[in-house]
Amino acid sequence: MAHTSCREHRLMLGREPNSAIESGFIMNLHGGGIMLGVLGIIVSLMLLMVLAYRGINVLILAPLLSMLAVIMGGGAPLLATYTQVYMESLGGYLVKYFPLFMLGAIFGKLMDESGSARAISKFVVARLGQQRAILAVVLSCAILTYGGVSLFVVAFAVYPIAAALFRESDTPKRFIPAAIALGSFTFTMTALPGTPAIQNAIPMPFFGTTPFAAATLGLIGGLIMLCGGTWWLNARSRRAMNGGEGYGDHFDGLEANKEKPATPAFWLAITPIVLVIVGNLLFSKFLIPQWDTSYLAEEKYGEIELKKVIGIWSIICGLSIAIVTLILLHWNRWKNLKESVNRGTMDSLLPIFNTASEVGYGTVIASLAAFVVVRDYVVNISPGNPLISEAVAVTTLAGITGSASGGLSIALSTLGDTYLQMAEVAGISPELLHRVASMAAGGFDTLPHNGAVITLLAITNLTHRSSYADIFVVAVVVPSIATITVIILGTLFGSF
Repeated sequence: MAHTSCREHRLMLGREPNSAIESGFIMNLHGGGIMLGVLGIIVSLMLLMVLAYRGINVLILAPLLSMLAVIMGGGAPLLATYTQVYMESLGGYLVKYFPLFMLGAIFGKLMDESGSARAISKFVVARLGQQRAILAVVLSCAILTYGGVSLFVVAFAVYPIAAALFRESDTPKRFIPAAIALGSFTFTMTALPGTPAIQNAIPMPFFGTTPFAAATLGLIGGLIMLCGGTWWLNARSRRAMNGGEGYGDHFDGLEANKEKPATPAFWLAITPIVLVIVGNLLFSKFLIPQWDTSYLAEEKYGEIELKKVIGIWSIICGLSIAIVTLILLHWNRWKNLKESVNRGTMDSLLPIFNTASEVGYGTVIASLAAFVVVRDYVVNISPGNPLISEAVAVTTLAGITGSASGGLSIALSTLGDTYLQMAEVAGISPELLHRVASMAAGGFDTLPHNGAVITLLAITNLTHRSSYADIFVVAVVVPSIATITVIILGTLFGSF
């Protein structure tokens, strides 16, 4: 007998099963089939993690492994699941978030080619000095990523400066990747209010929030990440240097950077960054709410509420103004502006398709009958406090997929409505759900198979063996502590 789908389960129960008793009913109804389906989900997820780490592109892995889970789960037609579930979900993600990926990539490319990224890094280094090499690198990366520059662009822009600074201060080179990761992969990506990072944008349509959700809690979490990570790296580097370890004999590959043009003045370089942050705040809090958006109730505009799109609209507006300003401020610096914009646009395609593929994968998994069991287990981890369950689900999926945005998207597309309903019952604000989900995504995502980690180590010519332990502490352990702290504070005092 073929296994029935989740839709058929809902018809039998009159609603989604949401208790251990109902899940047990389903398991008894289908015997070992449900457990085979659960095994299929687990095998599929593990293969996704292992094969992605081995370098196989997720564009191939996601559909194949989602179909493997369908086969093991039984009952669902393969082709229909691929075209009507997987591809529909992938396409929906592209429609919703492509402007953010594209504008962010263009902005990052222009910040790099105008010399603005290097100018900001040099300014910070000059003010802090070589005695604070680690802090200088962290803050340089933080300013750039908080302003919307891609972490990959930041790594390429900051590394030459970091290498020179670490060499001059004789700080061991093996700490450079962790310093860049701390400034790029942590508090500016998930915690600081207003960051245009996609990890801060994904929760907005699910919870009807803005980029400034739970702003004070986000600042507290961000400070824990910054201070905790910096303290760790300083303590580790001092211990290594006291033991006689120095920068080491390394080829830094800096020759390619000798031909870089002169950098602009700091105020020119920082202006677009400020515009992204301030523009985001003004549009989300003051300007867009004053617009007449009654047309959103029309069918052709999706019959949607303003709160579902205001966050994305504000980031689009902020980035667009910053890009135009950046172009005008550096008008005489562009060798080929059209080529720079085109390259930035093309640079956005692979990241968004990778993430959208993972979202499609998650939607297929969520459509399987066996997922009811998995969902109930995760939700019931802490039935009285959905913040805990949400954090566990998001960070686990981020770790499995090796992607903060991928894990966050999968978790919220499958469980977002459930958490929102649970939060309403528990008196928890959507803003707090947003901030916890975003911060949890920046925990286990930075495991060894994470694409950003692999790229960062390649840029710095270092290995997992020499540098990953410190990356793990500053980008996994400390952010997890910060997330737990925000959950505790939010539970006790609510969103603020």
